[in-house]
Amino acid sequence: MSNCLVELSITEKRFLAKQVIKNVKFRILKGEIVSLVGPSGCGKSTLLRIISGLDTDYTGDVRVLGSLPQLHSRGVGFIFQEPRLLPWLTVAENVGFDLGRKGGIHPRVRELLAEVGLQDCADAYPKQLSGGMAQRAAIARGLFTQPSLLLLDEPFSAVDAFTKMRLQDLLLSIAANHETTLLLVTHDINEATYLSDRVITLSSRPGRLSGEVRVPITRQRDRRNPELLRFEAEVLSLLDKDNADFADALAS
Repeated sequence: MSNCLVELSITEKRFLAKQVIKNVKFRILKGEIVSLVGPSGCGKSTLLRIISGLDTDYTGDVRVLGSLPQLHSRGVGFIFQEPRLLPWLTVAENVGFDLGRKGGIHPRVRELLAEVGLQDCADAYPKQLSGGMAQRAAIARGLFTQPSLLLLDEPFSAVDAFTKMRLQDLLLSIAANHETTLLLVTHDINEATYLSDRVITLSSRPGRLSGEVRVPITRQRDRRNPELLRFEAEVLSLLDKDNADFADALAS
């Protein structure tokens, strides 16, 4: 079996007359954690939608787990910026929703809730949870089908800094325990370098690859490691270069 979980080559993606992605090509290997970083409007979230099968209107070729992207594939999990829990279901029912409402009694639900620290909240409703707890429940739901690939669209942007750090560490632990490959969209360069094996930078107008930074530090990582600052600086340099190039283009 191939070690490549995602092979993406998008020639073009448009929204009506606007070209939003042009000539974006990358691969993601089994066991990697990869972040997509770039300015708003560069197509980061659109790439996740394409990989998940939510968006099929593009020119190019995409293979996920060896096949064309499939909507609702059990091999691909998706965690959004907001938890998107169904308010009329309990936490357990939300986590096991892939099997319908009765999925809440599946043994794996209790195991996942314990893993994310919500073992005492199975019968609670989403309105009773804090923002961080709700996102933990969303992570558990994303893992319920035991996906090989987990897509995350700015999953921690709505929580406070301390909760974000705890959720980041939880995500690293889960990735190791479940041998799950992660593709993460984030605007947080510190988060990208702390979590990822590779950080792919995108430029905008239209969205295209501008570079890649490898972070060869063994996980779990120490946030105080000065090497992380060096990799953050490399990512910033790529993004600053793109901004400078765009400003020059406007001036010419």
